[in-house]
Amino acid sequence: MKEFQDKWTPLIIEALKETIQMTAISMFFSIIFGVAMGLILVLTRPNFLFENKIIYNILNVIVNILRSIPFIILLFFILPFTKLIVGTVIGVKGVIVPLVIFTAPFIARQIETALLEVDPGVIEAYQAMGIKRRSIIWHVLLREARPAIILGLTIATVSLIGATAMAGLVGAGGLGDLAYRYGHIQYEVEVMYATVLILIILVQAIQMLGNYLAEKLKKD
Repeated sequence: MKEFQDKWTPLIIEALKETIQMTAISMFFSIIFGVAMGLILVLTRPNFLFENKIIYNILNVIVNILRSIPFIILLFFILPFTKLIVGTVIGVKGVIVPLVIFTAPFIARQIETALLEVDPGVIEAYQAMGIKRRSIIWHVLLREARPAIILGLTIATVSLIGATAMAGLVGAGGLGDLAYRYGHIQYEVEVMYATVLILIILVQAIQMLGNYLAEKLKKD
């Protein structure tokens, strides 16, 4: 046990840091793009605040296309684009672009679903009172949907962690890379078990935090 700790603990800690770094950076940009796309999908849909069939249909198709591509295929498919944007296709930096492109459409759908759960009657009531559409978006639509949005972002984060593990197959670093290089290729079974356990704990912690925040917002 001590031999395992001395040999592998530093590598596991470094891999965990890389996984958290990939997840945090990718999630930051994914939320920016995903929330924007989700809002546009809802606001421009038929019979809504900013109805625009052209914008809605184009964005809807784009999101559907990106959502239909498995991450491992997307990862290789956009290598030239990734290199153009960040200058590399390896390491943590080289995987941020595909992670964002993979996660942002997923978040967009989660946001869309959350916002559509808001009672249309509430929105219509505020419109009847002459409240500006911008105020309705911020103070009614987004506020009422906060618990569902938090749960959606929690699911997206868990999915993103799984994607970072797959990114290890192309030398992106992180726990996936550690499990593949040492656990699979070099048959270090203990390393594989350790990385799987850490990923389970990480996902469980994020899910519990998301559930707690969503429940807390429901009571506010």
